[in-house]
Amino acid sequence: MVVREITIKNRSGLQSKSAAVFIQKASGYKSDIWVEKDERKANAKSLLGLLSLGIGSGTRIKVTAEGEDETEAAEELEKYLISDAIEIM
Repeated sequence: MVVREITIKNRSGLQSKSAAVFIQKASGYKSDIWVEKDERKANAKSLLGLLSLGIGSGTRIKVTAEGEDETEAAEELEKYLISDAIEIM
């Protein structure tokens, strides 16, 4: 299991477009990936789950990946979350 504590730097946080890109990236991995904000936790591959957390710019979250490609998943997702631009795929 790999756990990363990350401060969101995307200007819009994880809302709409940035959340959709994050989900596409997370869905490319076999590992189970979870995002935790405060006491709430959501599946990183679920748009509704991520949006329900209300993650804005500057928010501190925890990303947990568990599975055969957990290290790669955690690294790519962290890189995306700490970037300040929204990457459109």
